[in-house]
Amino acid sequence: MAERIGVYPGTFDPITSGHEEVIRRSMRLVDKLVLAPAMNVGKGPLFSLDERVEMLQEIIAEQPADVAARMSVVPFNTLLVHFARSQNATIIIRGLRAVSDFEYEIQMANMNARMEPNVETIFLMASDRHQFIASSLVKDIARLGGDISKFVSPKVYQRLKAKFLGVEGVN
Repeated sequence: MAERIGVYPGTFDPITSGHEEVIRRSMRLVDKLVLAPAMNVGKGPLFSLDERVEMLQEIIAEQPADVAARMSVVPFNTLLVHFARSQNATIIIRGLRAVSDFEYEIQMANMNARMEPNVETIFLMASDRHQFIASSLVKDIARLGGDISKFVSPKVYQRLKAKFLGVEGVN
């Protein structure tokens, strides 16, 4: 049987506990998972590509050795289906938090399927525990001095704290 390779793309600016949940669940579906931070300069990320890659590598390092060995981080700046093909992936994994995510994601999945019919998109619904967590909200809370420790790993928490060091009350 052919190896099932999945790509989990995203901006990961920063990676949240919701992203981590999708990663854990994805590992049950694929033999190998490529975490694919998009360069996506248009979004104006808070963290540089190198920082986002480092955060993803830290997540991998926290996994059991047998799981970590099946994961990699590969940034991309091409069409997602072209990137998936370059990684020999047959699965694109997308996390969904709410119905509002679905409309955009289904359009993307249908376009990707038209361009590359051999690559399937799998949607994983966020659990109710993570459904409301969005990187943009986490950044806003951190910027305004709120406690984000429940939404990100301790290492990401420290990185966000350092980014907003000049802001009063960052916990």
